[in-house]
Amino acid sequence: MVLCGLDLAFPCGKSSDTNDFQKFETEDSDATNLSHAGTAAYDVLRKKHAWHQNSLWNVTTGKIIGELHQTPNKEESWNKDSNPCEEHSHWFPGKLCEIMSRTVYWCDIMSLGPPDGIFIEKMKEALENISRQARELDKETKMAKPPVVIRMMFGNLPGMPTNCNAVRDSLTEGLAKDGSANIKLWIGAWRIGSSWNHAKIIAVDGKYLSTGGHNLWDGHYLRENPVHDISLEMEGRITHDGHIFANCHWDFIRKKQSTCVGGIAENIPDCMPLAWKNRVIISEFPIGFAEEFPPVYHMNCVPFYEKLPSSVPLIAVGRLGALMKVPHPILYSDRPSDDAFVAMIDSAKTIIKMTLQDIGPVCIPGTSLALPGTSWPKNYLSAFARVIWEKSVDVEIILSNPHSIPNHLSPTEANYGNGWSCVDVAAEIIKKIREQFPNAEDDELRRKVNDNLRVCFIRQKQGRTYEDGTSIGLHSKHFIIDDICCYIGSQNLYVCDLAEWGVIIDEKVQVKQILKEYWDPMWAASYTEEDCDVDEVMDGLDIERDGEDVNKGHNVSSANETIRLSSANPDFYMNDED
Repeated sequence: MVLCGLDLAFPCGKSSDTNDFQKFETEDSDATNLSHAGTAAYDVLRKKHAWHQNSLWNVTTGKIIGELHQTPNKEESWNKDSNPCEEHSHWFPGKLCEIMSRTVYWCDIMSLGPPDGIFIEKMKEALENISRQARELDKETKMAKPPVVIRMMFGNLPGMPTNCNAVRDSLTEGLAKDGSANIKLWIGAWRIGSSWNHAKIIAVDGKYLSTGGHNLWDGHYLRENPVHDISLEMEGRITHDGHIFANCHWDFIRKKQSTCVGGIAENIPDCMPLAWKNRVIISEFPIGFAEEFPPVYHMNCVPFYEKLPSSVPLIAVGRLGALMKVPHPILYSDRPSDDAFVAMIDSAKTIIKMTLQDIGPVCIPGTSLALPGTSWPKNYLSAFARVIWEKSVDVEIILSNPHSIPNHLSPTEANYGNGWSCVDVAAEIIKKIREQFPNAEDDELRRKVNDNLRVCFIRQKQGRTYEDGTSIGLHSKHFIIDDICCYIGSQNLYVCDLAEWGVIIDEKVQVKQILKEYWDPMWAASYTEEDCDVDEVMDGLDIERDGEDVNKGHNVSSANETIRLSSANPDFYMNDED
């Protein structure tokens, strides 16, 4: 890495001169042979977010293992005219258990909320497997191995903070409490206002990785009327970036808990309401043997692995939401992955394909009105508008059917789809053409809707609903640029200031395989030309769809994530009235 134009006299590379940061750029020796889309992402990251290289973004390599992990799998979805079979996705928690069970040195797990149902049973099984291997003598030295480090990080949502002690006790109930299990486990959670962790990562020994959109919830993914989602398994150097991203969260917890106020809060039970809006919680195992805070991951914590011969170019990219607060006017609002996504959209030459839960904000229940203080993602919509208008790029988007609820849960337990129609989404994109290109005539805009913009709801062979009439939900966060570069991760495109992480895969052959496995059959089943009428789009260009500006509450959309947590194991959450 080469740092350019930075005053290094300040600790950690900080400078008090704004102009220094405007000139601060970096280079990455791995950023060779990237596509035009990968290059666009890399250029904005190295120029605008050099400060966060190797923590929130990195150009690296890795190998995708097997097919995408899609639930329900493709055999139970696109070409089948009936509901998925009874145990359609029970294999998925088993796969996560298999990946975790490879741990010899270090395992990081991150998710929105703690696991439940089959997910927690398989994670307990994995911990038992790790402990059994850790208790064996080292084959070379015949000596005891050092304890395995396991860090689990979850979101800490308003009104229902994670009960880290309860999660710890459930996960370790079959393990010896006297230290002889030879593992050290930490469970943490944080919140800053309405920002928290939303990344989904399992990183093992700097070598094995699972990431994508899946939460660890039995009722949403494994039962009746499941929500659709994807993750992927990888092997290689990309895994280091998952561990290092986790460091950022643990560093915040250490700093927060080490303050005077944090010391007081540490002794307050999780169930007690607090007067402040920021909250961190941490629990350790075994009590009395594990330190208060986990160690920091470094690449030398695990063995060196040679680059796999079949590795492909990757860019790890993330954001920390409100956690990213540094004392500088430019860096204060940094969200690296947001800028990378805009750059990738702007780079498109022929076609953009997206499978998303939503683009618009959360609606007021029973209406098509945005919640007060919420807004549409103007940065992404404006980029769509530019490439459609200036380059006639095709934009194809598959969205969740509004208010889709899996497994007969209540609307307060699960709700996938913020409430907007495909017409609403298309109209917001076309409005951005009109704003950026005020000379555009209505007949030209109409032609763009007809020729270049296709928006639809997810369908299976039987249509938009399961057999009982329940609408089909979509939770994936995935897009492809020009069939050569794609993103898979945890980040939604609707406005929601959470901590996110994912991977940009920049290799044409691998992206073609992903298209074949996931996009192509989903698009064939979903796009019927009936969800987005051009006349309705044009008639909707003057509708105001942003919520009323109430203290610029752009984080209100994160309330949807709070709803989804309430269906998980209630023993793992406590009431909190702050």
